[in-house]
Amino acid sequence: MSTVVPAIHREVRLAVRPQGRLSTDHLRVVEAPVPEPGPGQVLVRNRLMSVTAVMRTLMGGDVDLPVPPYGPGEALWGPAVGEVITGPGTGLSPGDLVAHDRGWREYAVLDAAGARRIDPGALPDVAAHLSQGVTAWLGVVRAAEVRPGDTVFVTAAAGGVGSLAGQFARLRGAARVIGSTSSQRKGEYLVQELGYDAVVLRGAGPIEDQLRETAPEGIDAVVDNVGGEQLLAALALARRGARVGLVGTLSGQVSGGFTAPIQIDTGSLILRGITLRGLSGSDHLDALSQAMREFGRGLRDDTVTFPHARLSGIDQAPRALCELLEGRHIGAVLVEF
Repeated sequence: MSTVVPAIHREVRLAVRPQGRLSTDHLRVVEAPVPEPGPGQVLVRNRLMSVTAVMRTLMGGDVDLPVPPYGPGEALWGPAVGEVITGPGTGLSPGDLVAHDRGWREYAVLDAAGARRIDPGALPDVAAHLSQGVTAWLGVVRAAEVRPGDTVFVTAAAGGVGSLAGQFARLRGAARVIGSTSSQRKGEYLVQELGYDAVVLRGAGPIEDQLRETAPEGIDAVVDNVGGEQLLAALALARRGARVGLVGTLSGQVSGGFTAPIQIDTGSLILRGITLRGLSGSDHLDALSQAMREFGRGLRDDTVTFPHARLSGIDQAPRALCELLEGRHIGAVLVEF
C-alpha cells in the first residue's frame, strides 16, 4: 500500500541572524510545497531530528567551518532519521530507514548518496543513531586516550557528548571520572545515574579550586567540550604525560562563535609532557564501525545508557535548540515528528 504524500509540509527557516543569545523569534516554522525527487534522489519523511550547539554557530554566517552556514529565509539543516517514501532506481526501498542531514523539515529530498541506510539491529533504539556516541567514543579513545587507572575529567558532562564520554571512560578502565556541569540537579544525575565519581559546578566558585578538591592527585586524561576557564583548569591539574582531547568549544558556541581562547604556558606543558589533540571526526573514519559496535553493545548489555530529551512536533524545534543552548536538558536533545 503506497503512502499518501501531502502537497504541503512544514519546515524551519532562519528568520534573521541572531546577535548574542538565540530566541525562538530568530526562527520561523513555515508551510512549503513537499519537494519532488528527481533522478537518483529519494523522498524521505522525517521521523526524528537532533539539535546541537554548532547550529547556533552556523547562524552567524561568517564562520570558518567546513560546512555551509545557514542563510536568512532558508531552511536549516542537520542530522535526522527518516523513512524512505519513494526512490526508484536508487537502491533504497519504501519503508527503509535512513540517516541524513536534511532535518528541520517534515519531508526531505536527498541524493541517494546522502542517505545512509540504517541497520535496524545496529542499535536497540533508532533514536540512538542521532546520539553523539561516536564523537564521545572518539574523544575518549582517540583524543584523550583514556587508559586503565586514569583519573578523567569531562567538561559539559551532562551534554550530548559528555553524558556518554564519562560512561565510555569507565568502560576503558578509568579509576575516577569527574565531570563539570551547570547545576546541582545535573550533578546528582551524573553521579547517581551515569557513574561519575564527582562533579564541579559552573558558577559555584573557580573551576580550578573545585577540581583540586575532587582530584587532589591530578588528572590523567581530559575530554574537553567547553574550552575557556574549564580547559585552563584542566591543564593546571594535568599530571605528567596527561592527554587532553579537544572536542568542542561550547563556551563560545552558545553566543554564536567557535572560539574559546585561553592563555597557556607552553613551557609548563612541555616539561610535563602533556598532549593536546583536537578531534575532527573526518580524521577518524577508520574507527567509525568500531565505535558504533561498542556503542551498540553497551546499549544492549546496559553498560551504556543514552540520556536524551524528546520534544514532539516540528513546531517545537526552535524551542528545542534554545533550551539546549540554555542547558535545560541532560544528554542529547531530539525532536520527534
